[in-house]
Formats: sequence, C-alpha cells, structure tokens
Amino acid sequence: MKLDSAETGSKTETRGELESVVKTETGAASAANVCKPKIRAETINGCKPKMRAALRLYAVTDRHWLNGRTLVECVEQAVDGGATFVQLREKDLDEDSFLNEARALKKLCAARAVPFVVNDNVMIAKEVCADGVHVGQSDMACLEARRLLGPEKIIGVSACTVEQALLAERQGADYLGVGAVFATGSKADAESVSFETLKAICRAVKIPVVAIGGISAGNVHELKGSGIAGVSVISAIFANDDIRAATKILAGKVAEVF
Repeated sequence: MKLDSAETGSKTETRGELESVVKTETGAASAANVCKPKIRAETINGCKPKMRAALRLYAVTDRHWLNGRTLVECVEQAVDGGATFVQLREKDLDEDSFLNEARALKKLCAARAVPFVVNDNVMIAKEVCADGVHVGQSDMACLEARRLLGPEKIIGVSACTVEQALLAERQGADYLGVGAVFATGSKADAESVSFETLKAICRAVKIPVVAIGGISAGNVHELKGSGIAGVSVISAIFANDDIRAATKILAGKVAEVF
C-alpha cells in the first residue's frame, strides 16, 4: 500500500510488520484461501511485538454510519487511511447477511494484509476463515472459543477489571479490549474504566491491551503512559463522510502517543 509522506516512519514500519504477518509464504495472501493467521503463531511468547503492532489502530465496524455506502467500501477507506486491524461487529443482522459481510471483509482484509476478526460469532468466524474472534464477558468463554477455532486463531477478550484480564490471559486470550475509557454512545452497555484501572490491567498481564470507548483524535493523547498497545474505535472512523481522511488523522495522533 502506498503511504503519503506524512505517514512514513513508524507507520511504514508497522505496515511492513503486518504484511509479513498476514502474507503467505508464496506472496500476498489469497483472499479466499488464507485460513491460518501467522500473526499468532509467530508471537505467542513474550511481549508479542507483531501482535502489538497490529493492534495500533483497531477499527470496529458499525453499519449505523453507512449512509448509503457499503460496509466493504467503508472498511476499505479505513484501511487505506491507516487502520491496522478490523473487527466485524453486527448485533442485529440476520445470519445470512452477516455471513456475506464477513466473507467480503475477509477477502478485503486478506488482500490488504490486515488482520480480520469477528465479534462474538465464533461460527461465522470459523465459516469464513477469519483470523479470529473477539468475545465479551457475556459472550462465549475464551476457552470454548479456543476449542472451536483451534490454537492458531486470534482471540480477543473484553475486560473491565484486573481480575477479568488475568482470567482471560490464563484462558489463552491473545489480546484484551479494555474500556470504556471515555464516555461512548456506540455501546449502550459499556462500563466505565478509569485511567488507573487501565494502567493496572496493562501492568498485570503480558498480552497486549487495546483501549476502547469514546476514543477520538481529540482525546487519544490522554491515554499516553497507560501501557496500551493501541486503540479501538468505531465512530471516530466510521461516523465521518471522508473515512479515509479521518482515519489518517487519527492514525497520526495515535503514532504520536505510541
């Protein structure tokens, strides 16, 4: 992917890491055939540097902001703008439509060397050979998700406390989503997590942590020093008319913090 000159430096390094992670041994990943995410296999020990790099700017979809555009179009713009990880989140879509969206996004993300996971629905993730799944505290337990998906897939778990974070790590989670660190309207059931709790979770676990909830280009600097690997956003990217431009701005702010 071609980056503007203003995006070179740490972003170029990160994109290079991602390409080496998701591409197959024979070249760029095939959208339909890649089923084993190398990112987890290569980084399951220690501080998981490649996993941390992939989590730098984590985009979570929300069709509420489509405004006549397709989800694939919106995600493509986000990736072009600098999103390094994509999660498909669908709470109300019927199963067939969900499956079709997942297949389309899997194809896009594989072609762009960006890890792709599905929120909550392990069976959809398995069906489309997604790189993994993200589960919450009220969703399928991490152990069960791992049993169904196998050892090579990426599993992320939401956590609000140190206890939840430690349990998820023991059960084999590859990363944590912690928040809401700011007030958010994207998730009605989001609990509030203080900066001190965020720091405590980052200190308590060895797996990377992504901050979630109400994060924007205007407040991401407030998370500096927390120990997180990156930020997960919805409206900060997808609520904009020009998604690529908004993502590019946010990516620049994130690079300043991390």
